[in-house]
Amino acid sequence: MKYSFRQLEVFLAAAHFQNITRAAESLSMSQSAASSALKELENQFDIQLFDRVGKRLQLNELGRLYRPKVESLLAQAGELEQAFSKHSEIGALKVGATLTIGNYLAVGVMAQYMNTPTHPRVSLEVANTSTIARRVRDFELDIGLIEGEIQAAELEMIPWREDNLVAFCAPQHPLAKQRSLTDDDLRAATWIMREEGSGTRQSFERGMHGLLPDLNILLELEHTEAIKRAVEAGLGIGCLSQVCLADAFKRGSLVPLTVPEHRKFDRQFYFILHKQKYRSAGIDRWMELCRAL
Repeated sequence: MKYSFRQLEVFLAAAHFQNITRAAESLSMSQSAASSALKELENQFDIQLFDRVGKRLQLNELGRLYRPKVESLLAQAGELEQAFSKHSEIGALKVGATLTIGNYLAVGVMAQYMNTPTHPRVSLEVANTSTIARRVRDFELDIGLIEGEIQAAELEMIPWREDNLVAFCAPQHPLAKQRSLTDDDLRAATWIMREEGSGTRQSFERGMHGLLPDLNILLELEHTEAIKRAVEAGLGIGCLSQVCLADAFKRGSLVPLTVPEHRKFDRQFYFILHKQKYRSAGIDRWMELCRAL
């Protein structure tokens, strides 16, 4: 074999950091050793994987072509190494989840995944849909759990579970006593909303088609708990996933609102994977636990 796994690791680190010094630090190597490994890899096959501009390394067309293949090969090698050393097929996992899923569903799955004799580690990043999709696309996350639909040729979207958005208000809000709301009520209300780029906002705007230009949006917040507190304080009404409102409805600190029947707030949660990503036993186990919720 003309290349080593170490050379491939240097290639991926350099592609990620776009700087050989930072790539070397991430692999606990000297800068000269990392630079030599990358140079040897290119020289052995008489290829160039990066465009070099000063100290910056930018993947060229050939580098971008081979990056997913190298990522997949090293993932399989890492899983095999862990199986040899720990006698386990399930290894550490890097998971990304959107806010609703990350804050209300993923932590329970993490506990089950890590509760095995080998105690595999799970790192969880919580962000909005567009951020999670980008990090899965860049191989920075093994799998993403999202609540919005995306269009990305590199990513595979796998349906997970159904969800519904629910409009809600504080018990003392004037709309709390209405059996159902009209479109005029929705126009007149003051809204506390999730930010642009979130899956929740995407689903809300789809359900409010035709009313969007007329809505009075007072605040756009990135966190569901902040939205719930603002609504509890009487600043307006909100619309979030039933998953994150269930406890508040039970306590009576918030109350659901019935929107017109033609306003559809149903949606789908998805798993997202890079199409070139090696589907490890750990990823399969994670998806199995999620589906069992």
